[in-house]
Amino acid sequence: MSDLSHLLANNRAWAARMEKAEPGFFKGLASQQSPRYLWIGCADSRVPANEIIGLPPGEVFVHRNVANLVVHSDLNCLAVLDYALHALKVTDIIVCGHYGCGGIKAALEPSEGRIVDHWIRHVRDIAKHYKADLERMTTPAEQNHRLCELNVAVQVVHVRESPVLQAARHEVNVHGWIYDVADGHLQDLTPMVEEVRALEPSVRV
Repeated sequence: MSDLSHLLANNRAWAARMEKAEPGFFKGLASQQSPRYLWIGCADSRVPANEIIGLPPGEVFVHRNVANLVVHSDLNCLAVLDYALHALKVTDIIVCGHYGCGGIKAALEPSEGRIVDHWIRHVRDIAKHYKADLERMTTPAEQNHRLCELNVAVQVVHVRESPVLQAARHEVNVHGWIYDVADGHLQDLTPMVEEVRALEPSVRV
């Protein structure tokens, strides 16, 4: 069995640092959860939500999956969205993708018949819908880069068109961001969302 005692030791050291920097931090954290933000991001280990936006625990409600998808049949994502909106009353939802995403890369390659191929078929649908756009890119790297951006924009539309969001009784803003693992910088893609449309079966024409 793998020995993970060093991770437990890291945890104790981290908790001690947090408590020293802000006495009573964990007691306050345990008493309530009231984040302003919902983060829907990729499961990639290089994209830790709280860290890259400089917020401590308790400030961001997080849902992550391969390629940061919002799929109308994914009850896990929809349950998170519902809880965030109706219980936590978040006011800002951030859909964040990242350049160099393995799920996006796989969607541009032939299927290998793995379970993940069923999941990223949603990204392949986007690639097919925006085939002409992607073909204007001159290299595979540029195509991957562009599909990462298109995927974020489409997922933002999926959130905005979700009945869960439309049932919210308070104002909610939905943002599309992308993270560059190569330099650690985030970019706001929200303006390009107006150029895309949802690809869910219920809204296709």
